[in-house]
Amino acid sequence: MGGKYRITGDKYPRMRRPRRRGKLILAATASVVALGLAGWGTMQLIDVFTGGDRKASAADHKTDCPTAKPSASAKVLPKPAKITVNVYNATPRSGLAKKAADELKKRGFTIGKVGNAPAAYDKKVPGPGVLLGAPSATNGSFAVLGTQLQGATPKTDARRTADVDLILGTKFKTFNTPRSAAAALAALTKPAPAPSSC
Repeated sequence: MGGKYRITGDKYPRMRRPRRRGKLILAATASVVALGLAGWGTMQLIDVFTGGDRKASAADHKTDCPTAKPSASAKVLPKPAKITVNVYNATPRSGLAKKAADELKKRGFTIGKVGNAPAAYDKKVPGPGVLLGAPSATNGSFAVLGTQLQGATPKTDARRTADVDLILGTKFKTFNTPRSAAAALAALTKPAPAPSSC
């Protein structure tokens, strides 16, 4: 052959590129990884939409966990009929003590004295009212009467009788509705559940 390039000898150059095995191995590995990820993703989606084993484990957990029981017995509070309430007016509004006493009587309380507040409290109660009674009243009577008037301040004195004074203050407008008062009383008597260890 003539020309610039001349073939000599009995060995001829390869006319095709040599195979690169590295690229084939890499492509095969990538395919396997992609298939694995696709399968894992499919399983995750199935678990999300069906709940997987979580429902079963939750059911097993519920059966192992004992039912929550109250930590203490229900608190025993006196009935309104057992509480004698003296209603006093510490505001400039006339007739307020009688109206309040009539409303408490409708709600089942026993009414004692009704009139103007003593000089120590007359026009000196800035809030809705004051609950005044013996120290023993803090364990029951104050709580029951307090469900009728939100924001009333409990105070104790040296009396030995079981009656309780309700001294109406300048911010007194009305008692709680019978429904909300009953709900508050029910919440007081309901025992608190024991903390769950599950």
